[in-house]
Amino acid sequence: MLRAACDASTHATVLRADAAPATAAAVWLDATRLQWPGTADAGRFRLLHAPAGGIVAAPGQPAQGAESALVLQPAARPLPVDLQLRHRHLADGARLALAPADATPARLQALHRGQLLLVQEDAAGRVLQATGVQAAAALDDLYAPAEALTDLGVTLSRQATRLRLWAPTAQAVHLCLHASDTAPAQPAVPALQRDDATGSWQLQLPGRPPARYARYLVDVWVPGTGLVRQRVTDPYAISLGTDGRHTWIGSLDEPATQPRGWATAPRPAPRPGNTGLAIYELHVRDFSIGDATVPPALRGQYGAFTQADSAGMRHLRALAQAGMTDVHLLPVFDIASVPESGCTTPTVPAAPPDSPAQQAAVMAQAATDCFNWGYDPLHFNAPEGSYASRADDGATRIREFRQMVMSLHAAGLRVGMDVVYNHMSAAGQHPQSVLDRIVPGYYHRLDAQGRITRSTCCDNTATEHRMMRKLMLDSVRLWARQYRIDSFRFDLMGHQPKEAMVALQQLLRQDNGRDIQLIGEGWNFGEVANGARFVQAAQGMLSGTGIATFSDRARDALRGGGVGDGPAAVVARQGWLNGQADGADRSAAMAAADLVRLGLAGTLRGYTFTSHTGAPRRGDQLVYAGQPAGYVDAPGEVVNYVENHDNHTLWDVNAFKLPIDTPAAERARVQLLALATTAFSQGVAYFHAGVEVLRSKSLDGNSYDSGDWFNRLDWTHQTNHFGTGLPPAGDNQALWPLAAPRLADARLRPAPADIAFVRDGFLDLLRIRASSSLFRLTTADAVQQRLVLHDTGPAQNPALIAAELDGRGLPGAGFARLLVLLNTSPADQSLSIDSSRGQPWVLHPVHRSAGAADRRAASAAFYRTAGAFRVPGRTAVVFVVDR
Repeated sequence: MLRAACDASTHATVLRADAAPATAAAVWLDATRLQWPGTADAGRFRLLHAPAGGIVAAPGQPAQGAESALVLQPAARPLPVDLQLRHRHLADGARLALAPADATPARLQALHRGQLLLVQEDAAGRVLQATGVQAAAALDDLYAPAEALTDLGVTLSRQATRLRLWAPTAQAVHLCLHASDTAPAQPAVPALQRDDATGSWQLQLPGRPPARYARYLVDVWVPGTGLVRQRVTDPYAISLGTDGRHTWIGSLDEPATQPRGWATAPRPAPRPGNTGLAIYELHVRDFSIGDATVPPALRGQYGAFTQADSAGMRHLRALAQAGMTDVHLLPVFDIASVPESGCTTPTVPAAPPDSPAQQAAVMAQAATDCFNWGYDPLHFNAPEGSYASRADDGATRIREFRQMVMSLHAAGLRVGMDVVYNHMSAAGQHPQSVLDRIVPGYYHRLDAQGRITRSTCCDNTATEHRMMRKLMLDSVRLWARQYRIDSFRFDLMGHQPKEAMVALQQLLRQDNGRDIQLIGEGWNFGEVANGARFVQAAQGMLSGTGIATFSDRARDALRGGGVGDGPAAVVARQGWLNGQADGADRSAAMAAADLVRLGLAGTLRGYTFTSHTGAPRRGDQLVYAGQPAGYVDAPGEVVNYVENHDNHTLWDVNAFKLPIDTPAAERARVQLLALATTAFSQGVAYFHAGVEVLRSKSLDGNSYDSGDWFNRLDWTHQTNHFGTGLPPAGDNQALWPLAAPRLADARLRPAPADIAFVRDGFLDLLRIRASSSLFRLTTADAVQQRLVLHDTGPAQNPALIAAELDGRGLPGAGFARLLVLLNTSPADQSLSIDSSRGQPWVLHPVHRSAGAADRRAASAAFYRTAGAFRVPGRTAVVFVVDR
């Protein structure tokens, strides 16, 4: 029977159905106390328990089917402060407690291994109300020792193969063993033994693994479904079979997982902080799928990075030599959305640039094609199989991932991972639900009715719970130790507790003997917003940690508008880069220029300068979308960017916002100016792959599932793929009336010379940034003392921004003084600055070099007698005073 269950075609078998409602409005506060969602002014409360289910609690009738019933009393003791904080999101309700005699560890643990209903009854024992109970806090309390486990998953030694699974609410766990990823289960189906102290189940098999692939049979009560026999993989799996069907039983120390030279491969020097980071955000498949210099079998895979002479790798080496420090890979752990075998590549018809035919062909196969961004995690600890040459061999994906890391390190680039611990791809009884089918209701964050919250787009996880927190920390530590990952970008990090992120930072330093930089999206929204459940790892809440968040302040001031602008706003809401500075609304233009200036100063909370109102203002006294614009206390806590994988690319947003008759060559200049604002701002510099070659997604504002067609990169630098069809209808159709005429307009398509201009100019920007530690100041005091913003206040010219940096006495400054000038106007602009302090200003050596890309920057002038600078239109230029 068990062997047949191992090979069943479905993901689960319901052994006994649950007739009770699935709502769980009551909440365990700790192991012995609960909160009823209402008042306790009538009747009595009982906790009904049945290991195999069968409880019926119909209003107006006595409850039936319970094996035991525990009477609850009002809780006498007030909650400790830590529990008050943990449950601060709960509405007022009656707090109830178990009697001491019912609160023995064994009794409490048994309660959670079956059906539980909390009922309110009248004096005659008839049900008034009934609800399920959210159990996470009780499980955290009862099984606290599990947090110290170091051997979850598979552990191999010469003597034994050991497996351990945390499943505290399970009634039984068995192991299905398979000789290969496609082989039927072996006859023996051994049972795992429960450890009551930790709630984990363990099994030791003698010698080396008897089979290479496995999955568990977990018998567990699922509220709203019943007693279910789940066929699940291991959340701690380090590798998998195809499509995550089976857990791979192996070790990261096995020779088959080690690329040649892995043990001694060099690694770029560690970075002591964040401000030295210049990051290139790259998708594994985008990198090579269209690169004809990569062998066809390696395109879109980890192996493409091993091709040192490919066009893509030559491009990455050029970036590294100029000053790029890190490549950040979009999610590369196991994801749910891409079939790992048999995925398709749509045939896209030749059609006009404004045709809907291309997107129709792409979207017809979106569910089965080989592309997705990958923000839909399935297994956190295993490399994604669709990027490997063999998805069915667990060792191959590990080895090839490590080869990719080795190759990037050899190119002089550190490797970062984009990680997604804030949600899972699925929950409940979905076949791709892993965590929730092992410990139902625990790993996910629930609302007041017991429903999984989905504010992040998908099924939110709850890293405020001990074992979800542990899974995140253990997972990140594994990637850093075993794959030599140098830095991490956290998707929607504001949904994680600050405490967990700080603990992770310390553990990584301890594990690796070096700083492993942590950055993330610190957006403050959803059910956790404004500290509703815990202090978040969000914007404004990470001061002093050294963990950085992405800043939308300068980004939106530069680009104009905001995320999700509709058809009217996407054109009308211009930014500093694309027309606002020369517009009729002078006040709005000056306010935007102030936000750009604050970005140059690291978006610091305390940085003070004269705002456009004429009064001195701290960064946190400037306003962005009703919030303080300045929100960090150190420059290393902010990530500066004008484009990333989300939303329209910069080229595409400017297709909407720049005047339609702006020539492509001038659009290219706007692009380079935007990149200069990132390169010259204090903090982390973050660049989306292809922004330097004018990347377009043919006006697709959300290309997460838009296939290779709308996500392509061209390393021959001949095209940016603008005007290759209307973008997919799902997220873009409302903009089609605006998009179509633009896609058809040849003036908006850059020539190869335009692409080469920005590419080469970007390399110059990186070289300038790398030339001086003045662009990488580490403290707020240093920024305040060394950075002076010129031409501020109500009389300013908002089209020209001037930022002077004092390098005297600063190691690595390279220059006594340095002046950044940014002119967004199409026309030349001039500015007078007192230059009486010694040597005259001269162009930065990169601008003066024979190979300087931007001849307009090289033609910028300083008139010594007048103390004036002339900056050509749409130009970023740096002047210096040599030591």
